[in-house]
Amino acid sequence: MKLKPDFISQDIDGVRFLVPVGAESFHGLVRGNKTTAFIVDCLKEETTEEAIIDAMCAKFDAPREQIGSDVAKVIETLRSIGALAE
Repeated sequence: MKLKPDFISQDIDGVRFLVPVGAESFHGLVRGNKTTAFIVDCLKEETTEEAIIDAMCAKFDAPREQIGSDVAKVIETLRSIGALAE
């Protein structure tokens, strides 16, 4: 899976914003924290949910189960707005 090129992300004062710039059906923006930012950055290249979890476990000191849950929630939100190419 990968973030569609019709979505751009930008950090402003420690907050990650994801905005559609193409002809997507989603008209709005997604605001997220550093966890969301990390996941979105991983999705700029073709990757898997498991690879994102592995990368987050290497960077953050948190239980794998919690990281997995956080990644699943963000990915589901991105799917629901049509931001992922799968």
